[in-house]
Amino acid sequence: MSRDGRAGVHDEPAALGPRRPDNLIALKWGGEWLAPEHGWPARLLVPHLYLWKSAKWVRGFELLDQDMPGFWEQNGYHMRGDPWLEERYGGRALTQHEINRLRNRSKKGV
Repeated sequence: MSRDGRAGVHDEPAALGPRRPDNLIALKWGGEWLAPEHGWPARLLVPHLYLWKSAKWVRGFELLDQDMPGFWEQNGYHMRGDPWLEERYGGRALTQHEINRLRNRSKKGV
C-alpha cells in the first residue's frame, strides 16, 4: 500500500498492516477536523514504526502488488523502519534510474 501525501509525494508505509489496531487514519483531533498545519485532510499514524512512516496531508491510498520504496526509502532510509530492531537506515540512496525502473515495474504489474 502506498499513501499519497502533500505535493504529490508518494511514500510507502512498509508493513502498514491494516489489521493492526494501533494504526490510525486521523481526520479529527479533540473533536475538531484537522487543521492544514496538522495534516488535513487526513493524517496516517503508524506508531510501531519510525515516525517517517507516518504521514500528514494524506489524500489517498493505492494498493500495490509489491513493496516499492517511497520518498524516504529512495533516499537511504530502511524499507520497514522498526525502531526496536534499529531499522533506521537501509543503505545507499537509489538513483533516479532505479526509481523509474521500480515505478514502471509496479505500473506493469510485473
